[in-house]
Amino acid sequence: MPREIPLFPLGGTILLPGEVLPLNVFEPRYLNMVDDALKSDRMIGIVQTRPGGTLDRPDLESIGGAGRIGEHSETPDGRYLITLEGLSRFRLTGEADRPAPYRTGVADYAGFAADLDVPETLLDTDRQRLESLLRLWFANEHVETDWDSVAAAPLARVVDRMAMVAPFTAAERQRLLEARHVRRRLDVMSDILEHRIAEGANGSAN
Repeated sequence: MPREIPLFPLGGTILLPGEVLPLNVFEPRYLNMVDDALKSDRMIGIVQTRPGGTLDRPDLESIGGAGRIGEHSETPDGRYLITLEGLSRFRLTGEADRPAPYRTGVADYAGFAADLDVPETLLDTDRQRLESLLRLWFANEHVETDWDSVAAAPLARVVDRMAMVAPFTAAERQRLLEARHVRRRLDVMSDILEHRIAEGANGSAN
């Protein structure tokens, strides 16, 4: 894994190991970043923005996700459509001074070695509880999903995919990203869902 990695700051977006993130890249500096990545190791770091900094250079969360560019194509109007394949999380320990229009992070992968392993198997009782919570929350939020696909997928993959695509807030996504392993991520997700459901029952949900 590269010690220095180009950064794509995005609010409300995370990348977890083993997952795929589609991106529509159109801003010139990030088109440049994709060009450079395709010429080297194809690696890009996804890191959420947080309050602070400037519009052009916002403050960043301390933990992000490193991914390798898989499929990529260029549209007639000059955009890149790419998919990032998540490999490992990293801790952002600083930024490198590079002559590029985009930011380059100094990444520390210590503590995330398990990201490169096959996810652990979770229990059927875990699946039943999570699916019940998701069904209640999705009904409250008027969100539809393919429950047959959810039932057929390994639970660890369901947890990580929902962490990335379900309508969580940026802060909730960051909590999920920073969970030590998938078992802990499942617990964090269950806590978030129970809180959201309780808010809806009390009439205080958005």
